Amino acid sequence: MTNSALGLDDLDYRLIALLRTDGRMPVAKLAAQLGVSRATVAARMERLERSGAIAGYTVVVQARGRADAIRAITMVEVDGKNSEQIIRRLAGFPEIRGLYTTNGRWDVVAEIETPTLREFDELLRKVRQIDGIANTETSILLGVRKELG
Repeated sequence: MTNSALGLDDLDYRLIALLRTDGRMPVAKLAAQLGVSRATVAARMERLERSGAIAGYTVVVQARGRADAIRAITMVEVDGKNSEQIIRRLAGFPEIRGLYTTNGRWDVVAEIETPTLREFDELLRKVRQIDGIANTETSILLGVRKELG
């Protein structure tokens, strides 16, 4: 559904922008920053959630920013039709920075970052023990040539 189909106005966009910055910002603070009442903010949030403009709230794990962190890409082959269940399990590991579905031999690709090789090895052991994962292949990222975002 497009934003115009959702009927978003300037206040909605400003509210969403504040929530993107801090999804845990109290309604009173949102109202003060937007120059409207708390009741207005609460009603807008409820309407935005109901319409699907806000699909949910999430936790963003701060990047470690360590030059010596172990970073890798792990390709995952799912046994059967358990992709959604496995993605939910993988999403629970804070070391997994991103999850992507894909086509071809691999069903899911995971971006991983750990502070040490020992923790990296432990994470891979846990991932490989998840029921429904048939196979994995991991490539450690050795050097950054171009980083986005």
